[in-house]
Amino acid sequence: MTLTDGTYRLGPSTGRLLIRTGRAGLGRRAGHDLTIEATRWSGEAVVAVGDPDRSSVRVTVETGSLEVREGTGGLKPLTDADRAEIKRTLGDKALLHTTEHPTITFRSTGIVGTPESFEITGDLTIKGRTHPVTVHGKAKDRLLRGWATVTQSTWGIKPYTAFLGALRLADEVRVEFEVARLERADRPE
Repeated sequence: MTLTDGTYRLGPSTGRLLIRTGRAGLGRRAGHDLTIEATRWSGEAVVAVGDPDRSSVRVTVETGSLEVREGTGGLKPLTDADRAEIKRTLGDKALLHTTEHPTITFRSTGIVGTPESFEITGDLTIKGRTHPVTVHGKAKDRLLRGWATVTQSTWGIKPYTAFLGALRLADEVRVEFEVARLERADRPE
């Protein structure tokens, strides 16, 4: 993928935004590692290839749009009922509290590197709390990919637990993005 100077729209029509969870605790064999996809999100990337300081990224995710796409591991396969229960739990007060906090936002504060390998630092706001995060990215094989590690408790999210705490989600989750095509936002229609 070749990035050129300009402004680009981001969203489900151009790529994917995933959250990957892991398990912890003595009962971790019973649970699943989840892949959750944001199905409603939007953003904008301003690219200045020769001057990354002038580049910026902003992304907004609708918290109610998170859908469980895959559950690996565990003692039994993940069912549709399990997926529905996980979606309900994600919206609860202890996790994302989607009725009071309908969006998650990321706004870059700095970008270094090249389009082939870069780091974006920025402010991530979840549940009304804002903390810095670093996104690592690279362009390869006609795709723009990247990831960041987010520690849920930093944003007031209590990782899910079951079996009196013997099974729990790991506090750190991995957020990944993949942009498959670029959509210019700064070209006249």
